[in-house]
Amino acid sequence: MNLIAELQERNMVQDIMPGTEEQLIKEMTAGYVGFDPTADSLHVGNLVPITLLMRLQRAGHKPYALVGGATGMIGDPSGKSQERNLLDMESLLHNCDCIRMQLGKFIDFSDSAPNKAVMVNNYDWFKEFSFLDFIRDIGKHISINYMMAKDSVKNRLETGMSFTEFSYQLIQGFDFYHLHKTQNVLLQMGGADQWGNIVTGTELIRRKGGGDAFAFTCKLITKSDGSKFGKSESGNVWLDRDKTSPYQFYQFWMKMADVDAAKMALVFSFKPVEEIKALIAEHETMPHLRKLQKMLAEEMTIMVHSEEDLSFAKQASEILFGQSSVEVLRSLNEKQLLEVMDGVPQVTAAKASLSDGIDLISFLAESGIFQSKGEAKKMVQNGGISINKTKVPGLDFKITEEHLLNGQYVLVQKGKKDYTLAIFG
Repeated sequence: MNLIAELQERNMVQDIMPGTEEQLIKEMTAGYVGFDPTADSLHVGNLVPITLLMRLQRAGHKPYALVGGATGMIGDPSGKSQERNLLDMESLLHNCDCIRMQLGKFIDFSDSAPNKAVMVNNYDWFKEFSFLDFIRDIGKHISINYMMAKDSVKNRLETGMSFTEFSYQLIQGFDFYHLHKTQNVLLQMGGADQWGNIVTGTELIRRKGGGDAFAFTCKLITKSDGSKFGKSESGNVWLDRDKTSPYQFYQFWMKMADVDAAKMALVFSFKPVEEIKALIAEHETMPHLRKLQKMLAEEMTIMVHSEEDLSFAKQASEILFGQSSVEVLRSLNEKQLLEVMDGVPQVTAAKASLSDGIDLISFLAESGIFQSKGEAKKMVQNGGISINKTKVPGLDFKITEEHLLNGQYVLVQKGKKDYTLAIFG
């Protein structure tokens, strides 16, 4: 498998060092990607470097995942408009451990693999490296003019940049040099905003003893409106199920705009390029079926979570967007129910009032779901109100304790997709 040709077919390659494709064709090559431990979970934006390591290993090469325990203490200025808050050592080490656990789901670290993945933390080789040793042994090889020419520096000159951030490219460059020298890692990969840092590493390798060093970067993934990929209305879409549930993760892909889905399918899916292009063509003729979004949502949910989680996510999606029954709704535990109802408007009411039943029309008006009793009556008469996915039969309907989901909740639906979750406390 020609990895570079495959990535180019997917329109992913931004910059590439001469000889990189030939090296990867010639022999099994060790290559690495760095992960910044600013949080205790990776997010959807990290899926590009993750899938790069997966594709590298599947192509027969040896992947190295570098967790930046040392560089995380500084903060990469690339693509940033201001300096980030620095984390304490305890938080950084915790984040590094969590990221290690997550990456094990995507690349094979088992001893049985001939090209088994390796995890490294750059804090391990920087913790004993004194400042004087670093500026003497490393700093003298890279000029200020060379460093100032990098976009990650030039773009920050107007807003200001600390020496701490300015030194970042030297430290990342040394990572490549160290892995090259001690592990025979010949390749570094990353996003397009990392090119300046990456070539500082290849320059350091060249000036401190020579040897082959290769690199390529992938295009930065943005949405059609120019915004950053990987965020939803509520913020980052995390790979940790406790931060972003599998259902919410599935919905992130399902809600993707058509033009974005076509691009993301080529970037993230492991299906053959020709198969994806055929699906894109089919999608363009019948966009209302959202076949691209469904393919991506299914493949990514299984990859990040599991087939069981996908099954639940699809079942849960039917509650709000399909024709599911009250039995499906009642099968959800409280945590699952609240995951599905994330973002649905909520109203509260007194649970004690359910003992004799609450008049539905009064409840709909007094809770603010409708502006008046008259408006609520009209909707009920037209068959437009459902309680827990069951259509209300008439104006004399009452909500009772029997309607409570998990002893506390009632789902009110007006029309096809307008929901309110009533919480009885």
